[in-house]
Amino acid sequence: MRILVVNSNTTDSVTARIGAAAREAASPGTDIEAVTAPFGLKLIVSRADWLVAGPATLAALAARRGSYDAAVIACFGDPGLDAAKELLDVPVLGISEAAFHAASMLGRRFGVVSFTAALRPMFEDCLAHHGLAARCAGFRMGPPFAGDPGTVAEDRADLIAELCRQSVEQDGAEAVILAGGPLAGLAPRLAPLVPVPLVDGTAAAVRLAEAMVGLAPPGAPRTRRTRDLTGFAPELAALYGG
Repeated sequence: MRILVVNSNTTDSVTARIGAAAREAASPGTDIEAVTAPFGLKLIVSRADWLVAGPATLAALAARRGSYDAAVIACFGDPGLDAAKELLDVPVLGISEAAFHAASMLGRRFGVVSFTAALRPMFEDCLAHHGLAARCAGFRMGPPFAGDPGTVAEDRADLIAELCRQSVEQDGAEAVILAGGPLAGLAPRLAPLVPVPLVDGTAAAVRLAEAMVGLAPPGAPRTRRTRDLTGFAPELAALYGG
């Protein structure tokens, strides 16, 4: 099985940690390719960032079309996810989509923890979009962040652990999501410090993508009306051209 994992920001060090977390979660025999968005921002933070990241994510998915059995959008907020599900012929999952659903199966109510509160509006929108807002016990977020996205997991590990404990003790979370691609791989390190399951969106998405390939094997290519898309990469335009 081949799974493509797309980091929707342009920070290669974040892609590297996402790829490592994805490979750690993958089953034997699953091949993981982790790629960086071909254009965009170093860190996706706001709603405006999320909109910019959508075409970049789709371009990365389109450039490797036909080389993977499932894909994961490894950016919390899942930019471009609905379009990818519509345009591609293989299962596509987002790490927030996967994390929300996995956490809701691990506990009645889940908390969402991340390294900066600037992400919260985008996360709230994504949670509502996936229809699981009622299962969320609340958000615990860090202060403003302007550092290196590739090292934020290490730089703020102690803070993230404390926010996880607050989510459990004060909000009643029965599972806690570590939200954001830059936090990929942090959950195993913090798990001994938190008395409920910790959900890494990258790991959850890879495991669920493997399951989706088994549940929904590729069928006949979808038939779409050919449309001309201008101003975008040829690979992305080809998704509209048939």
